[in-house]
Amino acid sequence: MLSVAQHLKHVPDFNVTSAEAIADELFRIRGCAQSLPSERDQNFLLTDGAGEKFVLKIANGLESRAFLEAENAVLKHVGSRVSFCQSPVSSIVTVGNTYFARLVRYLPGVPFAGVQPQSSELLGDLGRKLGQLDHALSDFDHPAVHRDLHWDLTNGNRIIDEYSTLIQDAALRDLVLRCRVEFKSGLRRSVIHGDANDYNVLVDPEQMIVTGLIDFGDMVYSYTVGDLAIAIAYVVLDKAAPRAVANEVVKGYTSEFALLDEELEVLWPLVRLRLAMSVCIAAYQLREQPDNEYLRISQKAIEATLPRLM
Repeated sequence: MLSVAQHLKHVPDFNVTSAEAIADELFRIRGCAQSLPSERDQNFLLTDGAGEKFVLKIANGLESRAFLEAENAVLKHVGSRVSFCQSPVSSIVTVGNTYFARLVRYLPGVPFAGVQPQSSELLGDLGRKLGQLDHALSDFDHPAVHRDLHWDLTNGNRIIDEYSTLIQDAALRDLVLRCRVEFKSGLRRSVIHGDANDYNVLVDPEQMIVTGLIDFGDMVYSYTVGDLAIAIAYVVLDKAAPRAVANEVVKGYTSEFALLDEELEVLWPLVRLRLAMSVCIAAYQLREQPDNEYLRISQKAIEATLPRLM
């Protein structure tokens, strides 16, 4: 498994001028670039002279061409089944002999995290869209997604063991240690999106429906129920009644994609595990990149919410 430290050392460092030059020279798109947040890659919003928008994605220096081919392949696969995922615009090209870059279509919308209040209808729609996506993914496979990823829930206990010592707050550290999961054999596995957090889910703020699920960079062959657990982990943050919120998402999800009894049984422990992993990984990343505000986005909310989820 590539460590968090290894990925952080290979984050691309292009500015908007360089991004515009890359778009022009390699993709024949002349326009203005705007930096977008990312954990270990670089993303730029490109707007051409006609107002059409694209996302230029420059992958982490450790990312393989095979995995990026898998990302383009999955976008084509699900694109024939759902309407809320980005579509690839280009093949994969090399930038500066070190990084791989590609273009995808821009999806309009605002992050789910910025929509308040989050009604039961919106939560249900999130569940439905995620269920539709997992149904679409159920017959997709690619060798490159069978990988050892530090964000994969199957690695959750290992992440806690490795990074929990970096958590300064003793009470929080003890809480994280209690989130380890005893996995039962036989849980269903498939290719999953892997990071349906509330900044990767886009919403139409007028119709209050989910219009996009972006960033397949954490796609992995893992527990099928993982997508639902990860989505719930973020939508319950700072909620007074997290179980009720989770139930709305689950109802929407199961209306599109059935869960097995053993998946329902492990769902809530996996929700806690994801948040505990986030605390551990953030503790390391913030030590290495203390000025990276993107890494702080969810941490205060997680620290406030995790005790209630126990």
